[in-house]
Amino acid sequence: MPKLPCRHCHYSMSQTKIKVRFNDILASYHEAAPITIAAIARVLERGDFISGKDISDFEERFARFCGIPHCVGCASGTAALHVALLALSIRPGDEVITTPMTFIATAEAISHCGARVVFADISPETLNLDPQSVEDAITPRTRAVIFVHLHGNPSGLLEIKQLCDKHGLVLIEDCAQAHGAKIYLPDGSSRHAGTLGRVGCFSFFPAKNLGAFGDAGAIITAEENLAIFARRVVNHGRQDKYLHLFEGFNYRLDTLQAAVLVVKLKRLEEAVERRNAICTRYEQELADLPVSFQSLTVPGVHARHLFAIQLESRDALREFLAKQGIETGIHYPIPLHLQPAYAHLGYQKGIFPIAERVADSTLSLPLYPQLPDEHVDYVIAKVREFFGKG
Repeated sequence: MPKLPCRHCHYSMSQTKIKVRFNDILASYHEAAPITIAAIARVLERGDFISGKDISDFEERFARFCGIPHCVGCASGTAALHVALLALSIRPGDEVITTPMTFIATAEAISHCGARVVFADISPETLNLDPQSVEDAITPRTRAVIFVHLHGNPSGLLEIKQLCDKHGLVLIEDCAQAHGAKIYLPDGSSRHAGTLGRVGCFSFFPAKNLGAFGDAGAIITAEENLAIFARRVVNHGRQDKYLHLFEGFNYRLDTLQAAVLVVKLKRLEEAVERRNAICTRYEQELADLPVSFQSLTVPGVHARHLFAIQLESRDALREFLAKQGIETGIHYPIPLHLQPAYAHLGYQKGIFPIAERVADSTLSLPLYPQLPDEHVDYVIAKVREFFGKG
């Protein structure tokens, strides 16, 4: 892995415009193309496209990676969330609290169970659920909290777990952006994202830290009964080939995606290390500018799926960087409580001021493990130039 340049040495670089991708999905493919092609070819030769051997292989490997007994592959991260809620008996009349700063799938899964989505505000430091806002949202109908590791940050999870334990609520972890995130506990042990709640839900969408070549997902759990139920849910409620205990879904992980994930899982820790190195560089070189960063407030490992800064002149900076050939993203421009899909919940603008402020000011900079050092230099130089600090 190449070493990132030292502080300030890049500011005299050439002014030649560079095209900087926000994320280059193909880069991870090219990095391990022969191994990946061979894995896919083996599936094609066997023909076990549904319920093939690579699925159980990946499930065993990912469970071992996370340090937990059970993993059940799913068709997507959305399916994983839905299956988790069903396995935990979330039903109509229940309320489930989550963050408005997440992809809509988190809330969709709640609605698909017939339960009511309840939002709570976020912490300005971690950008994850604020414990006090969550506690204020609890009612006699509250059954669960879905904690989203936004951008891969596990900060705040322990506080939310304590809150769930105090009120007898189920904790579900949405780890769609947290592959490789860890929390170090006071006793010296560490826990992977997804292992502190009763169920952890992962997406393997191609752009994720651990991405398939299509849609894929998984749930992890320490509870055998939940894993058994989840495995039936994803396969039409099936116990045997033509014996169905209940109506389920076609939420199976397919064999080709599992084969790809087995290959890519081997590089996940190295990829997270590289992501952290790039983000540390961004933070060091942009620290004197009028921008703020998401904080890791707990001993642990941030998965660094995204690197987002907050600033008042977000739109102007984005336009400036685009003219310099630099792609950026916004995650997320409209918090869920203000989306038309949730207008029926009655939330008004201003009710969650932190989430709304972050949505109006957040900008994600280019980040992926294969991002060349010279591109990191260029992004830093151009952000500094925008603020007159070049």
